[in-house]
Amino acid sequence: MSYQDQNSRLLVGAAIGLVAAAGLGFGVARLTQPEPPAPEVVAEAPAGSADLITIDAEGIKTSQIGTAPATSGELDAAIPASASVEATPDAEAVLTARAPGTVSRIFKRIGDPIRAGETLALVESRDASSIAAEQASASARVSLASRQLAREKKLVDQGISPRADYETAEANLAVAQADARRASAAMGAARVSRDGRSVAVISPVTGRVTAAGANLGQFVAAEAELFRVADRSRLQITASIPPGDAGRIRAGDRVELTTNDGKAIEGRVRSETGVVDPETRAATVVVTPVGGSMLVPGQLIQARIFASGGATRNGVMVPQDAVQTTGDRTVVFVRTREGFRAQTVQIGARSGGLVSIVSGLKAGTPIATVNAFLLKAELEKESAE
Repeated sequence: MSYQDQNSRLLVGAAIGLVAAAGLGFGVARLTQPEPPAPEVVAEAPAGSADLITIDAEGIKTSQIGTAPATSGELDAAIPASASVEATPDAEAVLTARAPGTVSRIFKRIGDPIRAGETLALVESRDASSIAAEQASASARVSLASRQLAREKKLVDQGISPRADYETAEANLAVAQADARRASAAMGAARVSRDGRSVAVISPVTGRVTAAGANLGQFVAAEAELFRVADRSRLQITASIPPGDAGRIRAGDRVELTTNDGKAIEGRVRSETGVVDPETRAATVVVTPVGGSMLVPGQLIQARIFASGGATRNGVMVPQDAVQTTGDRTVVFVRTREGFRAQTVQIGARSGGLVSIVSGLKAGTPIATVNAFLLKAELEKESAE
């Protein structure tokens, strides 16, 4: 073998060795390289969709847009509301003087217990004296008319007096009795006391004195408020709710009441007025507390009304922040391979930060849950451009 042939063989062997070494190194590199993460399951976006927002993973991370799949479950449709405690209409009374005069005696103060029919104060009044005098005069006229009728009856029986005189005396007695009844009614309505000089301030309900604005020796006008009496055992809660939620509430629905100090009290919906207040633009729901002995009239509390008319069973639930309104559409932003797509949905009840989706979205679909308003702003910006 010549020297030239031997040299050619050496070159060919070296080339083969280099190729083998390169192949071995590539294989080792592939074996030692970590496996790439599994791609996230995202929805496919229609080509050329105007609702598509293109954003890469780095942009999503920078914008702190959170994503999560829509879930399925139950929504209790609890409606939060501000509420106030009131005595029922038949358990609270505003007490006034039935005639103008001067407060002469006060028997009860704030916080004192009171029984129905018990007197809280006396007010001396000239009107009371006039009413008492009128009643006394009417009684005297009845007595006189009764005696005249008895005398005329004897004369008629003896044939001395004509029948017409007897009938006249009978009519006079009827008129006197009517005047006496009117005077007695006026005396009772004014609550004139037995001395004929004062009107009594009397409670029509049993409870406690919650307000006392009368002072001894004070001159008060007729029908001026002097006391308030309430029965704390008969209370009701009035809650203000948005008009759109009023139709979902039913009588008997459960209510969770929370006081300012965190104490919870159960309640039940007694009625829903169905009327929107023109000033507050809110509907009123009346709640009956169950065992609300710690409540007092005038107290402000928080209520959660579990509306049976809006409960969702086995529905699609998304966080409230995921639902956005753009134009006349309600949308959620579905994750796609290119970014996000605005998906029109129809929403149902809301409760505890969740919203039920009636149509337009399936459970398990990945959507934007945090900072979805940034996608809304970008979508509206692109639409404007």
